Amino acid sequence: MRSRLKDNGLYETSRMIMPQHRESWLAQCEQQKRRGKPELDDQEIQRISEVLVDSYNRSSTVDLILFNPFFEEPISGVVVGLNSARCEIKMMLEDEFHWVSLAEIVSVN
Repeated sequence: MRSRLKDNGLYETSRMIMPQHRESWLAQCEQQKRRGKPELDDQEIQRISEVLVDSYNRSSTVDLILFNPFFEEPISGVVVGLNSARCEIKMMLEDEFHWVSLAEIVSVN
C-alpha cells in the first residue's frame, strides 16, 4: 500500500488527463518526430537530373525517394514528361500519371 502513496498522499493511479490535453500532448510528440529536408549538393542534383533525363529518353524505370517530414516515400515509375517551367516531372506509376516536383526528390536509384 505504501508504494501507491506519494509525497502529497494521493494515489498515483488516480491521476486523470483531460482529452484536450492528451490530444495536445500527442500532437507535440508527433511534431518532435518531424525531420528537416536534407540539403543536396551540386553533384547530387546533377546526378538526379541525368538519371531522370535518361529515364525519359529510354523509357526505363527509375526509383525515387521523395521528401516527407516523417518518413521516406519511395516511388518507382517511368518519366514520361519534363516540365522545366514548373520544375516538375510526369511519371507513369503502374496505371496512372503522377506529377512530382523536383524539390521533393531526395535521391534516385
